[in-house]
Amino acid sequence: MVETSARLLKLLSLLQTPRDWSATEIAGRLGVSTRTVRRDVERLRGLGYPVDATQGTAGYRLGAGAALPPLLLDDDEAVAVVVGLRTAAGGSVAGIEETSLRALTKIEQVLPSRLRYRVSTLHTATVRAGTAPGPQVSTDTLMIIADACRRRERLRFDYTSPRGGDSVRSVEPYHLVSFGRHWYLVGFDTGRGDWRTFRVDRLTPRTPNGPRFAPRRPPYDDVAAYLAYQLSSRTWPCRATVTLHESAEAVADRVWPGMGVVEAVDDHSCLLHVGAETPSDLVWMITSVDAGFTLTSGPPELADALRAQAERCLRAVREQ
Repeated sequence: MVETSARLLKLLSLLQTPRDWSATEIAGRLGVSTRTVRRDVERLRGLGYPVDATQGTAGYRLGAGAALPPLLLDDDEAVAVVVGLRTAAGGSVAGIEETSLRALTKIEQVLPSRLRYRVSTLHTATVRAGTAPGPQVSTDTLMIIADACRRRERLRFDYTSPRGGDSVRSVEPYHLVSFGRHWYLVGFDTGRGDWRTFRVDRLTPRTPNGPRFAPRRPPYDDVAAYLAYQLSSRTWPCRATVTLHESAEAVADRVWPGMGVVEAVDDHSCLLHVGAETPSDLVWMITSVDAGFTLTSGPPELADALRAQAERCLRAVREQ
């Protein structure tokens, strides 16, 4: 019985790898006959594991069932799950903290001592720093939006603008994006007749959803890059574009998410599109990239702000 149980666990571990396994392959891995493999598959099915037979071949794969059966994780997978749950417990999705902690407690309770030591060492040596988490959003809201994106159903919601005004929007939703400290919805606003981005923490869905829609061609190939452009330029009162005298690849790590969008020109230059509240803020952002640049477009005050910054730097050098 002990040998059979150990063999079933090994079989289950194989089937959890997302691929089709032939009975011959499994038999070779377990050192048994294909007849024994078939019996063991039936035993797993009897325990509630949905083992599907592959059409046309004598193969098997683990499918989805009505209930979640026990999972087998290797050492690295177990550590990754624990770290992910601890991160989720302090994240920006409201209502997920308690469930993450419950799942975390269950997993840590059965972790072998060697893995518990690895996880504990990582946790005690790590301090979360930098920008605080953004406003929380509910899992229900995220699921409503995600389902509308998948089903291509028009989404209706109440929206509070950054200036405090409320409106009812009807949007064809395309992508839900976690970007920086916030969640965003990218979609086509049918009332405005244009593509828009919406902060999820500022919207309240109205149910039921609207009618289904035929997909439009989005104005982007990369939704993350499109959102970065929207956030860094179009939403700010002061906007500018500079030509950096380095390649886009060379400066990519110096431009943080939401700061600006880098657009490749050639092997030796690229465009940086940025936006900010004031020309002085633009100067700080542009010069922080630490690359030679030429001002391509921007408000007249930006040139004055750049000259003032240059004069301050020169005075600082002269006083040495």
